[in-house]
Amino acid sequence: MARTGRPATRHVAAVQRAIAILNELAAARTELGTNEIARRTGINVSTISRILATLAGGGLVDHVASTGRYRIGVGIVRLASAVDLDIRSLARPHLEELSMRLGETATLSVPGEHEASTLDFVQSPHTVRSVAEVGRTSAAHATAVGKVLLAHGGILPSGPLKAFTGRTIVDRAVLEADLAAIRDKGWAQAIGEREEDLNAVAVPVLGRGGKLAAILGVQGPAVRFSPRAIRTAVELLSEKAAQISAAM
Repeated sequence: MARTGRPATRHVAAVQRAIAILNELAAARTELGTNEIARRTGINVSTISRILATLAGGGLVDHVASTGRYRIGVGIVRLASAVDLDIRSLARPHLEELSMRLGETATLSVPGEHEASTLDFVQSPHTVRSVAEVGRTSAAHATAVGKVLLAHGGILPSGPLKAFTGRTIVDRAVLEADLAAIRDKGWAQAIGEREEDLNAVAVPVLGRGGKLAAILGVQGPAVRFSPRAIRTAVELLSEKAAQISAAM
């Protein structure tokens, strides 16, 4: 068989059933009996019993002798700890797709206490485009990425807020109202607030416990990346952020 570099498309039925059982045990977060697992998965009880015995032998599930039920085993924790959750690697394909489909520069930023820093980016394919730079920090009150940071617990430094353009929000009460709206709708935008002719949109990438793990953004020249284009981009951007969160 020729090697394609891609996973095979044919799946092993027994492994699929084992995955379904593990998923139900994980979702339940408690012990389950074979009959309950059968109702949840549609797999017959005798098959479930054999699969559970195999999984228990490998330490992936535990059999609770006092109840006769099963729960997720410590072997799952051991396997999970071996996974390298490199968010840059996880996000890279999504950045490439965002840039290709939206035609603008896509960025991945990581949160700090006061600012977010660019970790990775994919440039717009257009000649006229927004230029990103790894390590560059985002002005918290004047960028879409920065506003997502503030909306999820970032801290503004004390003192007056700098006006980068005539559109920059410098009134803290107005900014707090903007942040409340961002928390409600799940995304932030900056329309000429950091640079006159630059518009941007950003969404949070959430980790365990709903904590902000990263920020996914798209930015482009105002003449092309208009408020209307931003609203169109939000759905795809949110979808990609959710996929990265799930992969983490």
